[in-house]
Amino acid sequence: MSDTRLREEICRYGRSLFERGLTPGSSGNISLRLEDGWLVTPTNASLGFLDPARISRLDAEGRLLSGDKPTKEIPLHTALYDTRGSARAIVHLHSTHAVALTMLPEIDPRAALPPMTPYYLMRAGETALVPYYRPGDPAVADAIRGLAGKYSSVLLANHGPVVAGDSLEAAVFATEELEETAKLYLLLRNLNPRFLSPAQVADLVNTFGLDLPSHHHHDHDGD
Repeated sequence: MSDTRLREEICRYGRSLFERGLTPGSSGNISLRLEDGWLVTPTNASLGFLDPARISRLDAEGRLLSGDKPTKEIPLHTALYDTRGSARAIVHLHSTHAVALTMLPEIDPRAALPPMTPYYLMRAGETALVPYYRPGDPAVADAIRGLAGKYSSVLLANHGPVVAGDSLEAAVFATEELEETAKLYLLLRNLNPRFLSPAQVADLVNTFGLDLPSHHHHDHDGD
């Protein structure tokens, strides 16, 4: 896809996420990994009003080549790309239900959500929760590196989701699925709902070739 098309795609998905209330104000950011660097949304830019020409173009070392100054969340994007070789795009939002989920006392940092729906597992996989860090703090990158690329979806405590995909569409769809699943969890909390059984999860893993951290059948060697 051409540089122009990729820029337009970032703007289109950003606007779609913003207009449905999935990230307020100028929160949230999107990046796309290119052969020789990245495209990333600028700092203090609303995802609903992005200008394709002003999207930040960075070289492979993260230096700004053109466009506006990039988001201050670059370290967390870099950490996920560096540890997850298959990632081509990352979406970071401040979506309400996913943020709410991070503040609940019972959340397991290795599986922030139970296996509630097949599409949660198929799109988002399992979700890690990392502790709170100030936005832009380089230490958040170390926390993500500590997950060693096992997770494509990560929740930052009191902040929001960071989700990688092998395309921008995949990353957006996975982020939306994560938000909907968090919403379901909050709706059903304390109601003793039926989640998918281990056998049902294993069936999904085998049928769709899912790569879940809790069902590792093969070594990744950095992929």
